[in-house]
Amino acid sequence: MKPYQRMFSYSVLSVATLGLLVACGGKANDGEVKIGHVAPLTGSIAHMGKQNENGAVLAVEEINKAGLTINGKKVVLKLVPEDDAADPKTATQVAQKLVDAKVVAVVGHLNSGTTIPASKIYHDAGITQVSPSATNPEYTKQGFKTAFRLVATDAQQGPALADYVAKNLKAKVVAIIDDSTQYGKGLADEFEKTVKAAGIKVLPREATNDKATDFKAILTKVKAGKPDVIMYGGMDATGGPLAKQAKELGIKAKIVGGDGICTDKLAELAGDAINNVVCSEAAMSLAKMEAGPEFQKKYKDRFNIDVDIYAPFSYDAVYVIVDAMKRANSVEPAKILAVMPQTQMKGLIGNIAFDGKGDLKESVITLYDYKDKTKSVLEIIKIQ
Repeated sequence: MKPYQRMFSYSVLSVATLGLLVACGGKANDGEVKIGHVAPLTGSIAHMGKQNENGAVLAVEEINKAGLTINGKKVVLKLVPEDDAADPKTATQVAQKLVDAKVVAVVGHLNSGTTIPASKIYHDAGITQVSPSATNPEYTKQGFKTAFRLVATDAQQGPALADYVAKNLKAKVVAIIDDSTQYGKGLADEFEKTVKAAGIKVLPREATNDKATDFKAILTKVKAGKPDVIMYGGMDATGGPLAKQAKELGIKAKIVGGDGICTDKLAELAGDAINNVVCSEAAMSLAKMEAGPEFQKKYKDRFNIDVDIYAPFSYDAVYVIVDAMKRANSVEPAKILAVMPQTQMKGLIGNIAFDGKGDLKESVITLYDYKDKTKSVLEIIKIQ
């Protein structure tokens, strides 16, 4: 073969190879299907993000071990993890990174403040997004047909906390502090509406931020108002120190908060003040899930830590996406998305079906207190 003939042949071969890669959506491994996962893996709530990621990892490993066939072809799932550091700007950057990596769907994000801005990126790309933990109602109010969630919303969680404060704690005066994030402020807003409607006096609203460590100036102002209850809208990384400093200042008011503070780590961060905390999760307690104990064992065996909060929900999010693949008989993002609204399955967390916005048709709020620094179920509220 003459040199120019060899050059031409190599060029044809290169073009053919490139064409094959493009046709396969950039997949280097035949049958590999990418699912994205995003949560904060660095920063003050990295422990929560790692829990979510672990849940998704466990599901992917189980499915691959059992074997998955779509449209007559063996499929191997690959989880593509990204860290948004609980930062909205970073969230949009990693969302675009996942789109460019040609994931077929995304599990995430963890925070409402990252889930909401990232949702437009997935919407524009036509990629299914299933958040296992974002509770701000605005996420599914945007009209994006790509947005789904597996937890209740703050429009349900806030009033549930407020009802407990009114009926069980018999509060007459309430103080509200939030961390100025979409999640913290949004939850506090919903709580405030309900306590005011119940005729409870609300002190002037206070705000901090999600990086704060010293709350004594705010708490000193709050103490002067003699509240029966302090509601905190934020995460455990700030909620724990806030509760601890409130006790140090001699504040006897009960401290209540949402799922952001409702973790096992809160007991470590709050110290002895944990006995004065009541919190909620926008979901069923793992202990009350039918297969909860089995999942706890599998999780502990795999990661050598206990389940804390939303790992079961990211686990189920992967199964929801795979269920859609099976029903669509396809791994194409558009076809997966087309059948997502018809989801009807029983997951670890219970019955999973979505309404027209992408919210669960059946959801649960669980209220907890802490006994011996361990979360204990107070009440389960079913919402339909």
